[in-house]
Parts: sequence; structure tokens; C-alpha cells
Amino acid sequence: MRKLWTGMLCTILTAGLLAGCGSTGTDSTDTSSQGGDGVKNVTLKMFVAQPRFKEQYDSYIAKFVAKQKAENNVNVDVQLEMPTADNAAQILKTRLASNDGPDIFALHAVNESPSFYKAGYLEDLSDQPFASKLLDNVKPSVTSVDGKIIALPLETLSWGYLYNKKIFEEQGLTPPQTLSEMKEVIAKLKASNITPFELSYKEAWVPQLILPLAVGGMVKTENPDFVDRMGKDEGSFAEMKTAIFDVFDLINANGTAKATEASADDGAASFAAGKTAMWLQGPWYAETILKSNPDLQIGVAPLPLNDNPDATLINLSASTSLAVSSASKNKELAKEFLNFMLDDKESNSFFESVKFNPVATIHTYKNFPWVDEATAYVKEGKSVQDPTIPQAVKDEAGKALQSYYAGQINQDDVISALDKAWKSFNKVNR
Repeated sequence: MRKLWTGMLCTILTAGLLAGCGSTGTDSTDTSSQGGDGVKNVTLKMFVAQPRFKEQYDSYIAKFVAKQKAENNVNVDVQLEMPTADNAAQILKTRLASNDGPDIFALHAVNESPSFYKAGYLEDLSDQPFASKLLDNVKPSVTSVDGKIIALPLETLSWGYLYNKKIFEEQGLTPPQTLSEMKEVIAKLKASNITPFELSYKEAWVPQLILPLAVGGMVKTENPDFVDRMGKDEGSFAEMKTAIFDVFDLINANGTAKATEASADDGAASFAAGKTAMWLQGPWYAETILKSNPDLQIGVAPLPLNDNPDATLINLSASTSLAVSSASKNKELAKEFLNFMLDDKESNSFFESVKFNPVATIHTYKNFPWVDEATAYVKEGKSVQDPTIPQAVKDEAGKALQSYYAGQINQDDVISALDKAWKSFNKVNR
């Protein structure tokens, strides 16, 4: 996920730029050249907003470069750009709109791929070898409305919030299934001088995590047509006000101080050190946490929104995925890299190193404990598919909730900002 979160492509572009969204014209000059001894030199540009995994990507890319040289006599210069999630959306939109986009770029499978595909920026990957390896429950997340495979999924997610299993066991606690039970858990933790929640809101994508959890829980229970009505300008986040703020306020009132000064990496370090019992965050941060403390027992549980346990659900989603630009001058090489991402021999080591869930039939590594824990909830029917909320709305939620936490705006201001963001999205994408 991760965080992973980039903005919807065409939501804030001007009308003039939108007119060019469907263009598949050149986005850069041809980056290949012929060297001595018949060696071909090619530059491949990649854009992936996961800087915390730079070491793993660099290592895997080096294997791809070596393979191309040995098997195809091609020298590949991979230029990997890894901005933070908060900056990636605007950078990528600007590049693509100015015909200077990367050959390969990451996007959110659920929230972004439909608009990217509609805009004409995604290459059809249906005939690529990796497509036949995808698990049946993963393939739909990267399939377009007309049945084409338009990206390679990297992260599939089963998430709610993280908790320290050792602390919970020592305190005789189990993950709460209602908001009242959460209040009891918080009271017991505080009685033992344990800070209940880690807060790290310096990056806007973190506080917005409450949004898909709240919407997902309510869509599954009391408000099933909310997303559809918002897409028609017939709904309002006022309907979600209690679901969002009751638990968000509870978390903030029982968390660490100075949240807007703490980054997600700061939060991971603090959580890894056992300073807090829970963190509104997903297992996509497991690799970072365990790098700091390999012995930490990470738990994943659904977040209660109210006193209806049926609304306490694990969120299921496919997030970070890799796509090939339809305007790339090196499409075939870019496709070869995506296929290498699901190489029969090398893929397992990469996915295991970044703690991603298996996405293909070739993945044979053992599930991580937190995956099994989340899966148990799923098997009990306590899960919901990630609601299709426009990324522009999530981005606005992050900024608004930062300001709300800081006391600069109130709940009604947040609701108004979210409604406005969704209506703006509708105007552009109808």
C-alpha cells in the first residue's frame, strides 16, 4: 500500500492537458544506441514511490541488468527514481502530462489504474508471460473494465492496524471487536503506563488511512451504496462523520505527542522499540519495523469503528503495481523487466525480502505470521474489499486530517473538503 499512495492522474489537470491524456505520442527520445561488438545500450527509466525498499530494488535490478547483458548482449542503464509517497503523485502527473514520463511506473491498482487506463497511459500487458502466473484472487485488481491486464501487482494487502503481540499477551489483552472494547484496552494499557497508540502524521498519507477503513466498514454494514452515490454527487461524507471521527479522536487522545513532527519511519522505529502498543498503519511497514527489531511480534487486527462488531473489518486490497507507459520507446525491454519481477527463480527472494504477500503461483515462500492472522479474520467473513475512493479524495483527507489534528480546522471543515474533492474528481472523470 504504501504507501505507497500516488494521486489520480487526471483529477487536477487543466482542460488543455486533459485533451492530451489519451495521446500515445512520444514521451522521450529513443534511449537506445549501438556500441562496439554489437552491444546495444539502453536507458530504462523507472518511477517507484517506495524509497524504503531502495536496497532491495537496486539488488534486483542488478540481476536484471546482468541477465540482459549475458543473454541479449544489451547494456541496460536503469534510472530508478524513488520519491516519497507525498510527492510522487504530482511529480508523475507533471512528467506524463509533459510527455517526459518514465518507461515503468508504480501506481495503486484499485485507486489509480482505472483513470490511468482511461487516459491512455497504460500498455496492454495481457499477452505477457507473467499474466498467466497471477493468482486468481489477485488478477482482477490489475484487470481493466474491458478485460485487459494493465499492470503487474506487487503488494496485496490485508490490513487494519498493527499491534505489539507481546504487550497484548503480557497485559492479557486480545484485539477489541467494538469501540467500547477498544476503550477498555486503552484504559488497561494506560493503567500499566503503556502508551496505547503510535502517532506519526508528518506525511499526509498516514492519517488518511482512517478513511478507507471507515468507509469500508460502513459500506459493508449500514451504508452499502455510499461510494456509488458519491460518484453521482448524491452523497456526503457527513454520513461517515461518526465512523471516521469517533475512532480517530480516540486514537489521537491516547497516542504519542507531536504527531505532525513524526514521519512514518519515525513511527516505525518507535513501534519497533516497543514504546507503544498499537499503530494505525499497515503491514507494508513490516520490513522497516523488523529491520529495527527482528524479534518484534507484529499483529494485524481490524479497527473498530463503533459498537457493531460487523463493521470491524480487515481491508483487502492490491496497492502498488507496476505499469508500462504506452508512450515508452523501450516497451519490449520494459515488459521484459516486468516479467523478470515474476521470474520463476528470482522472484521469491525479492518478494520475501520486502515482506510482500505472494501474488503468483510461483511464489512458494511461507506466509508471514501477520498474514496468517489477517487471513483468519477473512475466513470468518470479517473483511471488506478496499472501497474505490478516488486518490485525490484520499490526498485531501490526509491534508485535512493533519490540520484537524493540529486544531486548525474542525470536523465539518474536513467533511466539506472531502465532499469538494470528490465532486471535483467527478467533474473531470465523467
